[in-house]
Amino acid sequence: MASTYPPPPPYFKLFSDGYKGEQILPPPPLDGTFTMFGQTYSTEDQLPNLEQQGIRQLYPKHSDIDIPAELRKLNRELVFTYLELVDVLAERPSQYARRVEDIGLILKNMHHLLNLLRPHQAQATVLHALEEQVRRRKEALATIRKQRQEMAAALAEGASLLAEANQELLQKIGASNQPEGLR
Repeated sequence: MASTYPPPPPYFKLFSDGYKGEQILPPPPLDGTFTMFGQTYSTEDQLPNLEQQGIRQLYPKHSDIDIPAELRKLNRELVFTYLELVDVLAERPSQYARRVEDIGLILKNMHHLLNLLRPHQAQATVLHALEEQVRRRKEALATIRKQRQEMAAALAEGASLLAEANQELLQKIGASNQPEGLR
């Protein structure tokens, strides 16, 4: 009989907390480079430059480039190349391949520049999330303080009402315990 969701293989118990036999540990994580599906990968978290990927870099190679300005330049170049492609398709349709390659190259360069901004984006996202968390906690604290003050006022009012009721009761009890002529 086949089931829609078969049970996991029996060796999964070897890695669970409830396993009573000799604990088998998974292999340690890889360090350095490794090959998977014919591609070489690195465990280092870094963005490879365009030359390492075999792509011609269209923006300056120094490290202190103005990324927004370079993106604007590449965007203008992309629009210009697209218009050239439309022109070539209208006049010489057989010669479109070079323009399509140019557009691909421009888009890859733009994509690489955007990827250079990812660490800054991640930092800004975390900073925004933390600021939002602080804001929410301050609001919650202010709400708690306000409710505490309201409860303190309600308790004080209840205590005074209870004291008044107690006084009235004591006066009634005191008056009923006195002899009839003294009332």
